[in-house]
Amino acid sequence: MQAELISVGTELLLGEITDTNATIIAQALTQTGLDLVFRTTVGDNEQRIAQVVDHALNRVDIVITSGGLGPTVDDVTREAIARATCRPLVFQPDLLEQIADRFQRFGSQMSENNRRQAYVPQGALPIENPVGTAPIFILETERGTVITLPGVPREMNYLLENTLIPWLKEHLQEVAVIKSRTLRTAGIGESQIDARIADLMIGANPTVGLAAHSGQTDIRITAKAGDKAAAQRLIEPVEHELRKRLGNWIYGIGAQPIEEVIIQMLRERQASISSIEAGTDGLLAQRLRRIENIHEFLTQSMAFSTADEVRQEIESTEVEIGALATAAAQSMRTTHLTTYGAAVILIEHEGGFTEAGMAVASENTCRSQVSSWTAERTDAPIWVTTHCFALLWRLLLGLAED
Repeated sequence: MQAELISVGTELLLGEITDTNATIIAQALTQTGLDLVFRTTVGDNEQRIAQVVDHALNRVDIVITSGGLGPTVDDVTREAIARATCRPLVFQPDLLEQIADRFQRFGSQMSENNRRQAYVPQGALPIENPVGTAPIFILETERGTVITLPGVPREMNYLLENTLIPWLKEHLQEVAVIKSRTLRTAGIGESQIDARIADLMIGANPTVGLAAHSGQTDIRITAKAGDKAAAQRLIEPVEHELRKRLGNWIYGIGAQPIEEVIIQMLRERQASISSIEAGTDGLLAQRLRRIENIHEFLTQSMAFSTADEVRQEIESTEVEIGALATAAAQSMRTTHLTTYGAAVILIEHEGGFTEAGMAVASENTCRSQVSSWTAERTDAPIWVTTHCFALLWRLLLGLAED
């Protein structure tokens, strides 16, 4: 069965707040095996909410809304659902008593506008909200089911865990779980990965998808099965094949950053590193210093005097940026007596042309990479530092240059 999540709130559309509810609900639905295929955001407008709900019922089995159940005039989710499903709103005395009781326990006086919250579309199952004043409801129709949740995160979390997920597990024709595993790569582009695994990305279960970031690409394997163990069994052969084709580029799993993997490798080797960088605002060192006890391995980290001075040196001496990065990495290693040296140079020239040089050095080996862009790239510091880490990771493993 398929579902659509509708987040209601003009503040979400304007970007005034981040829709964390949608993320939490999507993650929770993996416990049920319900396939979330659409996520929609709509403002506090009854007509537009009704249109979105109507459209959702035409394409999925279950529609889940979040927000718009409060007592104010702009809380119109219940009215919109009634309109979309052609059902009148019906007053529920029991709900009003529950709301009044909540206010009494709060030591507050219930306002007349809270009476609006005691209405639900005809035929809906009203559900008390024990942690707030906005009851929810589940409406089963001939077209599909509409389930509401509050927009207040604390209330939404409680009702999601204690009402929505149990109801779905009980009523879904086939309860399943959805399990994902993410393989992390660095130093190889999304298109290069696609060329090597395209045939694996057309499967139905498990599915394989790519998510590109600055300097790295994640490969996500997602399986649906009756339980987690069965889902894992579906994932394993696909992961094995991915590692067979891309093993030299896969550095980790989950959300693990590449710098964390590198520090663990340095720890295992009892090795140290020093680094130098220009044009990156010290990002290489910042990323290393986020790792606990980094002082054991990062002997020295420094920046060139200024990126402009480096650019002037390159332009005046006509030295190639990769050669300069290589010399800098080697110099850092020998000067500070570390096992490895690393250097990143990012230079912006007139006219928007940007070039980058990355290098890593050990006692016997030095590897470098040069890249350039003709247009402005705001994520360039992340890209170049990630590629520098990828060079170092491959050097630590003794992998061939590619």
